[in-house]
Amino acid sequence: MMLNAWHLPVPPFIQTRKDTLHITLWVSGDDLPQRVVLRYEKDNEETSVPMTRQKAAPEDGVVAWRGVIDLSEGQPRRRYSFKLLWLDKQRWFTPQGLGSFPPARLEQFAVDLPDDGPQWVQDQIFYQIFPDRFARSEQRTPEQDQVYYHHAAKRDIILRDWDEPLIADAGGSTFYGGDLDGISENLPYLKMLGVTALYLNPIFTAPSVHKYDTQDYRHVDVQFGGDHAYLRLRKNTQRYGMRLMLDGVFNHSGDTHQWFDRQQTHGSGASHNPESPWRDFYSYNEDGRALDWLGYSSLPKLDYQSATLVDEIYQGEDSIVRHWLREPWGIDGWRLDVVHMLGEAGGAKNNLLHVSGITKAAKETNPEAYILGEHFGDARQWLQTDAEDAAMNYRGFTFPIWGFLANTDISYDPQHIDAQTCMAWMDEYRAGLSHQQQLRMFNQLDSHDTARFKSILGNKDAARLPLAVVWLYCWPGVPCVYYGDEVGLDGNNDPFCRKPFPWNPDHQDLDLLALYQRLGKLRHKSRALRHGGCQVIFAEGDVVVFARVYQGERVLVAINRGEQTAVTLPWEPLLNDKVWTQLEGEATFENSELSLPAVSVSVWRNS
Repeated sequence: MMLNAWHLPVPPFIQTRKDTLHITLWVSGDDLPQRVVLRYEKDNEETSVPMTRQKAAPEDGVVAWRGVIDLSEGQPRRRYSFKLLWLDKQRWFTPQGLGSFPPARLEQFAVDLPDDGPQWVQDQIFYQIFPDRFARSEQRTPEQDQVYYHHAAKRDIILRDWDEPLIADAGGSTFYGGDLDGISENLPYLKMLGVTALYLNPIFTAPSVHKYDTQDYRHVDVQFGGDHAYLRLRKNTQRYGMRLMLDGVFNHSGDTHQWFDRQQTHGSGASHNPESPWRDFYSYNEDGRALDWLGYSSLPKLDYQSATLVDEIYQGEDSIVRHWLREPWGIDGWRLDVVHMLGEAGGAKNNLLHVSGITKAAKETNPEAYILGEHFGDARQWLQTDAEDAAMNYRGFTFPIWGFLANTDISYDPQHIDAQTCMAWMDEYRAGLSHQQQLRMFNQLDSHDTARFKSILGNKDAARLPLAVVWLYCWPGVPCVYYGDEVGLDGNNDPFCRKPFPWNPDHQDLDLLALYQRLGKLRHKSRALRHGGCQVIFAEGDVVVFARVYQGERVLVAINRGEQTAVTLPWEPLLNDKVWTQLEGEATFENSELSLPAVSVSVWRNS
């Protein structure tokens, strides 16, 4: 029997006792190591900690080795790996399995002890709302439906009835009248769905429907009901025990903000006035034109070389970042838009300095604030330096699942990957993060910036949608449902991924909605799903099987994107001697034998 090893950075493999951490490795096979050394870092220095072979076997056929590290010293991120030794050779064990040479420093097991990140996040189910398209309130006033000229689009805004179809023209200028009171009125629906936290796309005053062109960072847009509607929503979410995260657009402002004032509404904006008090909030080319974000002239880029801007956005006592975290506004966190691009001189110079500054200011104001970065690319550079708590997990969750289930990438180019490649991708990405960071990563199938996953699948692979939904709720990280996904709302790229919510039950997929409800209940009941480690049990061809583990609890998930098949799972001590209760799906599981229907997902939990 070949050598195998098991370790997850959760109980029963780790146990904290006073100021010590007891770390256990399981091994099995015919040629077992004679010694095992825990390779640990104390204050960034590699240290070898001898491990002791345990007399009692945790499972039949398994040998346990245990080492102890001192938690009273060293840095709180405890990185470690295992060096297995024989008389004439060595192997190393890391989150990516057994290898022949020492791992890279940032690809070891890691736990945060103590963990000063927001403790509430991993227990949530988030729901993302694009405010204009979720619900129009019964108390909406005529003041909220004023038509005005949208300068960036060179046209008046368009007001549509809720059931009118969305068209491609004037996407940023088309309003359906969703507002914050509409969200308040539908909190019972969200509660029934299992939602415990809201992420709202921008709500501050701005001329476009998406509000990423901020005109005033200190007031909620009148179209959404203004500051009073926000305070009603905050009071209502608190009554339902729901958290609230807002979208912070600090990479650029809108060109109608009084700091810039392209239309010269206020008279002293930087756009036309070299003497403006806000002139250094922006940077300019040789012709005096303000540098903007990705060629959008209505989105002039903020320049953090300006100490006054730094104070206004995050550092000052009454900064925008601090203002909304304080009462009576009391938000629980910020999602930071295109945060990797924020910086000085029209680019991303000193980006980490300023992102860390935003996070530091937020934590000073509310130590439990959740700071979430938007990154379509690799976010680990920001996470490994704790510049932010977590990232929108496109690279570590969304894109691998798109590749495996929909055979496409973010550019909508073909990408055909098998189960082994998909799991290697997901495991490699999360190997660079501590366990606590993995649990706070923000997992989504889609968002306001992508086509909806249902549309990406298309009719050919529509049956794979439930597979992705179960994956969303069962993979490490906090799940976020993009409004309408739960009732089968479709839509290709912007603006079609931002259709009004279909409140008529005749236009809803009620079976899909019921699946989301069941998974919400399961996640709230299961500590393994919220806090557990994750072990990939099998990944070949069309089939992925993984287990979530915490203490004695196991949740087993089997996903088959292809034809009906039978799979023999490898010998797996984590699954030994468990009595299973099937919670989802039609698969059968007996004596390591899985019989999987075509295009199916099944979930079991030990009882």
